[in-house]
Amino acid sequence: MIKVLIVDDHHVVRRGLLFFLKTQKDIEVVGEASNGKEAIELTASLQPDIILMDLVMPEMDGIKATKHIKAKYPNIQIIMLTSFSDRDHVVPAIEAGAAGYQLKDIEPDELVLAIRRVMDGENIMHPQVTTQLIQNQEMTSELPHMLHPLTNREQDVLGELTKGKSNKEIASSLFVTEKTVKTHISNIFAKLEVQDRTQAALYAVKHGLTSTE
Repeated sequence: MIKVLIVDDHHVVRRGLLFFLKTQKDIEVVGEASNGKEAIELTASLQPDIILMDLVMPEMDGIKATKHIKAKYPNIQIIMLTSFSDRDHVVPAIEAGAAGYQLKDIEPDELVLAIRRVMDGENIMHPQVTTQLIQNQEMTSELPHMLHPLTNREQDVLGELTKGKSNKEIASSLFVTEKTVKTHISNIFAKLEVQDRTQAALYAVKHGLTSTE
């Protein structure tokens, strides 16, 4: 039996999913949650195989809940079931660890098929979602730091820069001269196509180029 947890803030949606999934001999709905926090709590106690996760919910959204659940229970598979197919929702959901992304207008039989295929280790995406991911990949490959990768030393300097350190402090931390730091920073600005330290720090944080811890 495939144990399924339904997570959606709309009671009607949960009832509809429950009603249909109950007709499937190999699927058992083990619980329902109305927000991300409830989903995390029920996941811990019920240990479902698959979670059907809505995106926009009160208290905690589906993306935050997915990140939390996948970090703690990597073997539990999550299928996003939502009305949103735009890049701003799709990409974060996949990055959070969702194995599937389907829209709520999906035919019931197709949803069941998606559940079974995800259980078999496949990643099942709605065609509109696949298009968004391809476009995002193309956009990412054209980012300045992808076209002009930073050296390890430049990444070190950028990491110190994001902490708000001066050139003198960076030089002290990395055991180099201030002149060397200035050269690295100049190269970083050119490669990232930014004008100043603040822009460089924001770019680094936005694209995960360095840790600010």
